[in-house]
Amino acid sequence: LQREKEQFRKLFIGGLSFETTEESLRNYYEQWGKLTDCVVMRDPASKRSRGFGFVTFSSMAEVDAAMAARPHSIDGRVVEPKRAVAREESGKPGAHVTVKKLFVGGIKEDTEEHHLRDYFEEYGKIDTIEIITDRQSGKKRGFGFVTFDDHDPVDKIVLQKYHTINGHNAEVRKALSRQEMQEVQSSRSGRGGNFGFGDSRGGGGNFGPGPGSNFRGGSGKFKFYCSNFFIGNYGSGNYNDFGNYNQQPSNYGPMKSGNFGGSRNMGGPYGGGNYGPGGSGGSGGYGGRSRY
Repeated sequence: LQREKEQFRKLFIGGLSFETTEESLRNYYEQWGKLTDCVVMRDPASKRSRGFGFVTFSSMAEVDAAMAARPHSIDGRVVEPKRAVAREESGKPGAHVTVKKLFVGGIKEDTEEHHLRDYFEEYGKIDTIEIITDRQSGKKRGFGFVTFDDHDPVDKIVLQKYHTINGHNAEVRKALSRQEMQEVQSSRSGRGGNFGFGDSRGGGGNFGPGPGSNFRGGSGKFKFYCSNFFIGNYGSGNYNDFGNYNQQPSNYGPMKSGNFGGSRNMGGPYGGGNYGPGGSGGSGGYGGRSRY
């Protein structure tokens, strides 16, 4: 059988003790399955641990088992495991923020709350489901929200990106509150520019909080807020037609540096420092603690 894609089998482990080695990291996570890779990220010059690492299991089921057994404690320290973000996604605003609320786009008129519940409860315990309707006509606007009791179901769902619900293609994204999006935006001015926005406009002003529900950004795109939650930038206001989501990566604007701080010289499969020093106070990134 073909092995599941590596991205679905990889966990990021944050908050590591500086004393934790790859051996102790491996020994801890092998209780849930066979590891195909294990690494503690280190400063290329000093070789000192940067306080985080990655473990890759041989199957998604083993990842699920490990995440179900949280909290994890290694070398006397409670660590912060979460599903690793794909490199091509890591530069997008909010990619590394942990949230419990999921945006679901592509909802058709014949899709009801129970369809969403039946589909998404396979991933975890659901707290609330909202399908957004037009205030005047009562018609569905083509999107909704599913809130879980934990961030891990959201992380797992967005890794897959596209889902089929009630026979229709659906798009999923993390739903960030205004406060969370402001923290993501402000983190670019922190140590090392955690999110690598590059300039204050974020590639045309297409993200970050806006003064109103539909704040115009660059290139005619707009930000979308609903109940104070940020979803992303779309090139069309028509949420009833999945084809109009226009969710090309370019909608996010170019990431000028593409780096999360740290060194660009590390190379290898872990992004050359994409998960670098924090200072964002937990607002996102793999440097959620300033000591990273």
